[in-house]
Amino acid sequence: MTKPLRKDAQRNRDLLIEAARGLYAVRGLDVALEEIAKTAGVSIGTLYNHFPQRADLVNAVFADRAETVAKLAEHALSLDDAWAGLTSFIERVCELQAADRGYNELASTRPPQAEDLERGYELMTRVVERAKESGALREDFTLADMAFVTWGIARTVEATSAVRPEVWRRHLALLFDGMRAPAANPLPEPPLLPGELAGIMGDCD
Repeated sequence: MTKPLRKDAQRNRDLLIEAARGLYAVRGLDVALEEIAKTAGVSIGTLYNHFPQRADLVNAVFADRAETVAKLAEHALSLDDAWAGLTSFIERVCELQAADRGYNELASTRPPQAEDLERGYELMTRVVERAKESGALREDFTLADMAFVTWGIARTVEATSAVRPEVWRRHLALLFDGMRAPAANPLPEPPLLPGELAGIMGDCD
């Protein structure tokens, strides 16, 4: 069992997460740790006491996104139209990317983070399978293919946000048309296997 932090230590940890969240959202994940500590009003030593590695801080900042994505999948499943549920889910995830530069950078190296929660993974799988069962989504689309969507949109957001911050929606609409069953042509490669996808994630970290 993890020992609870003292009140002052918990306060410092919360201040660091809040400072990092704000800086990451505007400037991305490469913000200097010293600047995060300064913004939080604590020493760099305090930051390292709580987060020995940069990745520890990044994971803490975005820990709630897995639950957020799971809730988006729940909402998608509540819609009567399975295709509308799928496209609504993907669009909401992409909106999270577009609104937060740090999360957008994170999404470009890993798929939506509901895979960190078994419930979220199962919900996302059901969103995809239900759209297939309705006949709207092409039969060869897999959950791993969702990574192509988030990676692609992440790069579009990065390239266009300063000029046309909403133009990623055009990119997404083009992707949706390619995902529709009536538009499906045989794909030249099989889908990524879970182990392959995990290997790609590791290479990107």
